[in-house]
Amino acid sequence: MIGLEVSKPVRTFSAVIERCPDKRLLVGYVPGFPGAHSQGETLDELQANLQEVIAMLLEDGEPTLESDFVGLQQIIVPA
Repeated sequence: MIGLEVSKPVRTFSAVIERCPDKRLLVGYVPGFPGAHSQGETLDELQANLQEVIAMLLEDGEPTLESDFVGLQQIIVPA
């Protein structure tokens, strides 16, 4: 069985991404996960930074999430 990789279990978290108007950097955070936030110049850089931060936080054990991310919704109001 040479060449077969054993899959490692993964965790999936949803991140909210915004652009900082002052520094023009992308800022991301995982809702309800204290400390799970980072920034980057590109989406790829931000994703890598968030993966690193979350991995470090998970080394301390299972997080106690303060809330669960449900989703985004468009709200329409009269102009």
